[in-house]
Amino acid sequence: MSRADKAVHYAIVKQFAVITVDNPPVNALSYSVRKGLAMSLEEASENDDVSGIIITCSGRTFIAGADISEIGKPPGDPDLPELLEYLDAIEKPVMAVLHGTALGGGLETALCCNYRISTPSTRFGLPEVHLGLIPGAGGTQRLPRLIGIEKALAMVTSGNPIGADEALECGLIDKITAEDPLSASIEYLEEKIKSNCSHPSIRLQENPITKYSGLDDTFNEYKKHAEKRKRGYLAPLYNIRSVEATCELPFLDGLKFERELFEELMEGDQSKAQQYLFFAERHANKVPDMTREVVDFEVQKVAVIGGGLMGAGIAMSMANAGLPVTIIESNQKSLIRCQKNIEANFQGSQKKGRLSHAQVKQRLDYIDISLNINDVSEADLIIEAVFENMELKKDIFGKIAKLAKDKVVLATNTSALDLNEIAESSGRPQDVIGLHFFSPANVMRLLEIVRAKKTDLSIIKTCMKLAKRIKKIPVLVSVCPGFVGNRILFVRQQQAMRMALQGIDIERIDRLMVEFGFPMGPFQTADLIGLDLGWEKALTNKFLLVDKFCEAGRLGQKNAKGFYDYDKNRKAKTSAESSKLIKEFARLKGINSRELTDEEILDQCLIPMINEGVKIREEGIVSRNSDIDVIYAHGFGWPAYRGGPMYYGRNLGSEKIIKKIQNYFPLDDDKTFLPSKSFEDILYGN
Repeated sequence: MSRADKAVHYAIVKQFAVITVDNPPVNALSYSVRKGLAMSLEEASENDDVSGIIITCSGRTFIAGADISEIGKPPGDPDLPELLEYLDAIEKPVMAVLHGTALGGGLETALCCNYRISTPSTRFGLPEVHLGLIPGAGGTQRLPRLIGIEKALAMVTSGNPIGADEALECGLIDKITAEDPLSASIEYLEEKIKSNCSHPSIRLQENPITKYSGLDDTFNEYKKHAEKRKRGYLAPLYNIRSVEATCELPFLDGLKFERELFEELMEGDQSKAQQYLFFAERHANKVPDMTREVVDFEVQKVAVIGGGLMGAGIAMSMANAGLPVTIIESNQKSLIRCQKNIEANFQGSQKKGRLSHAQVKQRLDYIDISLNINDVSEADLIIEAVFENMELKKDIFGKIAKLAKDKVVLATNTSALDLNEIAESSGRPQDVIGLHFFSPANVMRLLEIVRAKKTDLSIIKTCMKLAKRIKKIPVLVSVCPGFVGNRILFVRQQQAMRMALQGIDIERIDRLMVEFGFPMGPFQTADLIGLDLGWEKALTNKFLLVDKFCEAGRLGQKNAKGFYDYDKNRKAKTSAESSKLIKEFARLKGINSRELTDEEILDQCLIPMINEGVKIREEGIVSRNSDIDVIYAHGFGWPAYRGGPMYYGRNLGSEKIIKKIQNYFPLDDDKTFLPSKSFEDILYGN
């Protein structure tokens, strides 16, 4: 049988049919791959001279999953479940030769083979949960039958891949080879055939897995964990339910049940939102005016000026990626405190099992601490991370611009100050860029890359590539007060404060936002950030509620009293003093109490965020609506299963939003919420 499709190659080596997937860059299971595999498997199974089949892949990886360009489209025949059922039923022994990654549909393909051999560096996983899905081609039914319920639950609910050693230990693969994988697989399969042994097949395990003592407790623990850590998300619970079916249903019935759950999720709002964000993250990497001719440079050494919470976190991010970094402090006391904080952070990760002792030592070896600002002279990237004071930052940039080498990134971590003013103070504005990390910088994945008026494209390209290296999600934004994330946060906080002054309990506002999917509400957020952020006693504002709290010494979690009171474990409780301050300020401002429904409270927190996002697009601060959604999903806790403020707004509809704005925010009351004239065009644009 001839195969016109070039995505899959077929060859006979000794007595084996070697089927090679060749679909760069990641050998995704596109229609052409599925078709080629089906034709090749049919030919191999019908050829009497073929005693075994080997499935391998060219390039840098085994099958890394589905073809993302086909997501949401009708699949061409054969679809993946149909193909894998055919593969699983082939009577000849089949070997999967794994390297790079075997993820999603790739791992499901390998599970349908009798044997699996891999290179030492191969990674294995079923990450569908991150797209709001469960594996849809037998993953939740075959995996538990191969490696056991508990290990399977851990893999499908987290979506995190495991390494080859762990895969061998749990029985996911049969052998690890550091030699040529194809030669090793031929030798392995020859031995199995000579031994006349039966070839293990998950398909033959028709009956449900026998429940053993404590298994119900295991399922219940995973459900509780999912409800707590992934509150509001359906996919983790569906994954658990599908694995649980292996204890209740025969294999073929389990496959059918898994597919029903998969299709229900695929058609649901949550998965659509999570898939949208998946593509949005990839779009955020594309800079519209960036051409291939723009030449970036490699960052090999980093200097961070300021070793406080942000500076230390940034340095740890660099060390985690294997980048040498020097933290420069202004005095010995701060230097020692910084060093101790970094050591404690890494050691805490070691205690939790996230890092080994050797890994902690390696990361600490990457970090130097200095009192000499001249040490910036060898760095390819210099990041200023001192506190938010314009004159201090301008002074630092004036100094480092003279000390830095010619080819260098001069970056500031400012979250709100005018980057153009900072850039001009350096005398090298073309080299200046904003790298706005989010706290804690070594944990949070979002990185707002802020482009000043004169920032050179080579600097932007260098920083976008660096973000990928340090495992951050970069979004390019332009200069405006608060950039994108904090600017939108400000209008939400402003409206939450307004409702509090109208007599709405802050606990109720926070609760509704948490129920919507945020990790915390506006007042909990304010207490966590610190009510005194940017506040100066000499410049106190009699018109701002937060200034009244600062004047009263209520600064937030940092001193155990803000909008809430906090115990020694930072657990919040209602504060009588806080309520009194709010009521007194409302009386002073002549603000009357009012009643609001839960829907009205949510609207008045969320709709100003959507409206501000439209204004940001109108001003050209970001290139795409989806960039705003990526920022909010990864930096500000917007629930991924709701897509982001712009996605959420588009689903609500512009007409409904504008009516709500006119109802809640009369134009003579506050121009802040005046909708853009091009509101609808922007909301429904790219």
